[in-house]
Amino acid sequence: MQFTYVNPTVIHFGQGQINAISQAVDTSKKVLVIYGGGSIKSNGVYDQVVESLKDHSWIEFSGVEANPTKETLNKAVALVKEENVEFIIAVGGGSVIDGSKYVAAAAKYDGDGWDILTGKHQVTEATPIGAVLTLPATGSESNMGAVITRKATQEKLAFMNPAVQPKFAVMDPDVMKSLPERQLINGLVDAWVHVCEQYITMPTDAMVQDGYAETLLKNLLVLGKQYDERDNDAWRANLMWTANQALNGLIGTGVPQDWATHMIGHEFTALWHVDHARSLAIVQPSLLRNQIEAKRGKLEQMGRNVFGLEAGADLAERTIAAIEAFYHSLDVATMFDGYETNKATAIDNVVAQLESHGYLQLGENQAITPEKTREILESAIH
Repeated sequence: MQFTYVNPTVIHFGQGQINAISQAVDTSKKVLVIYGGGSIKSNGVYDQVVESLKDHSWIEFSGVEANPTKETLNKAVALVKEENVEFIIAVGGGSVIDGSKYVAAAAKYDGDGWDILTGKHQVTEATPIGAVLTLPATGSESNMGAVITRKATQEKLAFMNPAVQPKFAVMDPDVMKSLPERQLINGLVDAWVHVCEQYITMPTDAMVQDGYAETLLKNLLVLGKQYDERDNDAWRANLMWTANQALNGLIGTGVPQDWATHMIGHEFTALWHVDHARSLAIVQPSLLRNQIEAKRGKLEQMGRNVFGLEAGADLAERTIAAIEAFYHSLDVATMFDGYETNKATAIDNVVAQLESHGYLQLGENQAITPEKTREILESAIH
């Protein structure tokens, strides 16, 4: 192992922590509050943010959609430039926080913000960001990644840059009380796959990363089994903190990472508007079966240490079945039939999108070629 690790985001975790904003942002800075569809106005979060900013000069931008689009976000970029905004506070889940990262970076660039996603523009500076998390799932509140959609071309791409890492994150589990069940389940699944992408690769003898990843997976299994008890403080707090730890950089430090499930799943969202987490549940089991020989060692380790399965020649196969059963226990599908044409065309469309982005060798071994992607999709699509 060899790595450099830092996570500079200050975490304010627990009930009543939204008031930490008042001290976290200098009162001399002009603030832009970015949020989504307005649910924060009905659940009390907005009022708490307003109270925390009573000594600040601030404006707001609303309407960031799930799977945030460049088209919407560019309006916020223009606002930042026009109003000389010096600090952005993202109030929402991964979509709002990811979108705010794009706004923060694009506001310091005179060209087309999409250049940030394609890699044409390398971000060197961004408007500082803080996050108030309302939906635990992505870990975006304390990492440097963002995923953005360009509606005009049905493209969904990611970028990572330390300049957009939030300076602070407020994580108050009470804000989860008003979340729809679908979003809670999506959060569980998203966090689960985030861990898997950094864990189900190849054995590395990285005891800390493996052990912590297994702890997070076991947490999520328990939270899934206790889903009927979700209306209590401990359940909410444990999901919020587990989802954060799943993608704050620690468990992936110094070890191979996969992310092919995400790259393929993004196309389901871009083409057919499948919820991000549900696109992952569709792709992952088929991908694991396709790559089972390369991943057998870690799948067997997961079977033993996470699911408590007995040893045997088919342990890896039973582990994949257990992952699939976990999704089904949450009423999350692992097959897709929502395409609008026919299966062959649907597969062609996904592969064409991946090829257009240059995603020709995915996975920790770069082994998932367009041909392998076709095999995975043949299994994942009805």
